[in-house]
Order: sequence, then structure tokens, then C-alpha cells
Amino acid sequence: MSIGSLYSVGRSTPGPARPLPHARAAVPLGLRLLAAALSGLVALTLTAVVFVRTYPGQWLDGVLLPRAERGGGYEQQTVLVGPAKTVLATFGSPSLIAALLGVVLLVGLLRRRLVAGVVGVGIVVCAVLLAGAVKSELPRPDLQILSSTTHNSFPSGHVAAATALLLAFMLVLPGWARRWLAAPGAVGVSVIASATMIAGWHRFSDVLGGVLLGVTVFCLAAAALAARSGDRDPTGGSGGGSLWRGLAEAGVGLVVLVWALLVVVPGLAASVQRGLLIAIVAAAASTMFLVGAVVFLVRSTDFAVPLSPRNPAQPRPTTETRKIS
Repeated sequence: MSIGSLYSVGRSTPGPARPLPHARAAVPLGLRLLAAALSGLVALTLTAVVFVRTYPGQWLDGVLLPRAERGGGYEQQTVLVGPAKTVLATFGSPSLIAALLGVVLLVGLLRRRLVAGVVGVGIVVCAVLLAGAVKSELPRPDLQILSSTTHNSFPSGHVAAATALLLAFMLVLPGWARRWLAAPGAVGVSVIASATMIAGWHRFSDVLGGVLLGVTVFCLAAAALAARSGDRDPTGGSGGGSLWRGLAEAGVGLVVLVWALLVVVPGLAASVQRGLLIAIVAAAASTMFLVGAVVFLVRSTDFAVPLSPRNPAQPRPTTETRKIS
């Protein structure tokens, strides 16, 4: 037997190249954003059905935020009513909203992301209009619950606008700045959400619905921008270490927020009812989780959409090519 007979000719023939696990795991960012938007829409629908149309949902809303003994309204008996109304009056000022939207456009213009800035303004407007349309078209049945009324306030327009405004900045800011704005921005949205419940403007379900509505509208708009600009996440959606780091940061932020609510703010735990305190903490946790998830999803995305149509024969630059140039 010759030496050559020990080696198989078929084995030496190179086969087709197999894609690396990293390449197989890569999913277009637009598809992931569409999946997130669909998930947000499903969660929003379930929240509306459970809390508005069912007995357990209406009962839970009433347990968390019971109606006042005098007047029959939902204004909570706490010293925080005055500050809550001040927060709502300040944020509800048309001048302040217009100024913040102008900042979104200005940042987009300075970073050559004017299309993203315009889309960000559209996100806020759409969130407010959709919140008003849902409230007017979604009936709230009378299920004979003492702590509930047939007045529908789902979802909260204030919370939807605050969430959409925060996420609008994520379209025009660079990736490193999004993380620095996300945490204080989520706290700000949580403060507005808490103020609406303390002042008796909205129930807990309304607050949760407002956050979900803002997140859903943002994901839809961001998916369209990502598809138009050809952006892809350089990590390919496989940033496991970044995911765990983001979850850890969100957990630490939530602990700090709860500590501030219970310790730093004098007499908060003693001045509010237990149901209201649970609603405030749950609203803050939901806001921080949803905002953190969205920021993590678009962490490495550059929403650069050209103002003029691109030559079909000219290939679109990828995110990596733009960074190198």
C-alpha cells in the first residue's frame, strides 16, 4: 500500500464556506425594530383589553388608585398633589413643548440628521393624536365596580408625549449620548407619569398604555428610518455582554429611584397610600425597562437619511463605512 493511498482525495476538496455564527445571527435592524413595534402593539392592546374591558383590570386600577371620598374624583389625598399639578402644568405648556421639539430639529440639523429630526417631531405629534383618538373611541363598560367609572382615560396623552419626546432625541443624538440621556429622561417620564396619577388625571393602566404607545410609534418610525438609510447594527444583534450590562444598569437605576422615592423625598412613604406607592414604583420600573430596551436596540445605529435621492447605481454606505470615512 502506497503512502498516497492513506489520504482521501474527496476529503481534500474544499467544500462551500460556511457562514460564521456571528454572520448567521445578524438580523437587519429594521426587522428587529418592526418586531419590537409589533410586540409593543400587542402589549398595548392587551393592556387596554384587560384594564378597560374586564372586571379584574378595572378592580386593580381602583385598588391602586382609589377614588377620593369627597367629590368622587381620583385626586389622591397626599401633600404631593400641589407639586404634581405644578409638574403637569409645566410640561403641558405649549411653549415648552415647542421649544423641546425645536431642540430636536436643531440637533438633527447640526448633526446632518434633519430627516431624523423631522421624524422625531412627527413621533411626538402622532403619539398625542393617537392617544386622543384611542380615548375617544375606546368604550369603558360599567362593570358595577364601586371604585371605577365609565370615564375612559386610556392611554395617557401626557405620558405618551413625554415618552415619544425622550425617544425622539434618540434619533438625532450620537450613540454615546443616548445612554447619558436615557436614564435621566426615563426618570423625567416617570415623574410625569406619577404626577398624572397623584393629581387624579389618570389611572395606572393609562400610564402604562402611554409608555407603550410612545415606544410603539418610535419603533415603527425608527424601522422606516433604518430601512431608508441602510443602517445595520455592527454587533449583529449578538451583544450578549452589552445586554447584561444594560440590564444591570437598569436594575441599579431602578433601585436608586426607589431609594430616592422612599428616603430622599421627605415623608413620601408616609404621605401616600400603599396602592399609590405601588403604582408609582410599578410605573417607574415599566418606564425604565421599556426605554432601556429601546435604547439598547438602537445603541449603535446612525439614522443618517440623505435629503436627495441616491443614484441607484451607487451602493449605499454601511454604518462601518461611514465610521471609517
